[in-house]
Amino acid sequence: MNATISASQLVTELADANPPVLLDVRWQLSTAKAAGAPPFDGRAEYAAGHLPGAVFVDLDRELASAPGGGGRHPLPDLAVFGAAMRRAGVSSGRPVVVYDGGQGWAAARAWWLLRWTGHPNVRVLDGGLPAWEAPLSTDVPAPTEGDFTPEPGAAGLLDADGAAALARSGVLLDARAGERYRGEVEPIDPVGGHIPGAVSAPTTDNVAPDGRFLPAEELRARFKTLGATEDDQVGVYCGSGVSGAHEVLALAVAGIPAALYVGSWSEWSSDPGRPVAVGPDPQ
Repeated sequence: MNATISASQLVTELADANPPVLLDVRWQLSTAKAAGAPPFDGRAEYAAGHLPGAVFVDLDRELASAPGGGGRHPLPDLAVFGAAMRRAGVSSGRPVVVYDGGQGWAAARAWWLLRWTGHPNVRVLDGGLPAWEAPLSTDVPAPTEGDFTPEPGAAGLLDADGAAALARSGVLLDARAGERYRGEVEPIDPVGGHIPGAVSAPTTDNVAPDGRFLPAEELRARFKTLGATEDDQVGVYCGSGVSGAHEVLALAVAGIPAALYVGSWSEWSSDPGRPVAVGPDPQ
């Protein structure tokens, strides 16, 4: 099962007898509010134009719980998540395609959650909205209620202790920008640095300038240089479990299964008892 779909292939599938459900998850990590500027409004962006038939999904309210001890984007309440998916028309027997404004992080978060909770056929539109060349719509669809019931899997999810252990026994990738990994800057969380043993692997290096993923063979080569292959136990974390999901998606494109530490650095750094490494060396 492919983890991504091209815009041209999506056009073809939307004309099929069983077209995919479309989810619009436009979202951006923004520090503008602290500077007095209005935060990014994904719902307003959706209202201004979206793929025909797509339903808006709110990452902060439906793909995550409220910020707290579990990080800035902890796992959502499964009842809330399931209701949001059914409202959008998601059923287990119908494919799902998720997209966002082009960065891919928010779409990957929805992809990861659906996969982790048992949906058998979900893909991300490679390149997001900018890759779509057909007309957009401002009509708000009213899809038939879906039947999807989230059933979390036993694998694919790490907690703080699991991430720490994997950094010693396997490969733990840090998907944040290199300067945050090294502890040179930290614009959001209370402490800069990384989980001891984690390897710096910025998720931005997994995509081309147009936002599309690099070819699978190039991704496999990149991850191999970082110590991650299909024969290794691999985990990923980021700031709050969003860009990390995008790295898990890139690993899936490369054919490498990986788990996600959803609490990520926002959870790890909130506990002063957890160790912090700084600088370019993993340890």
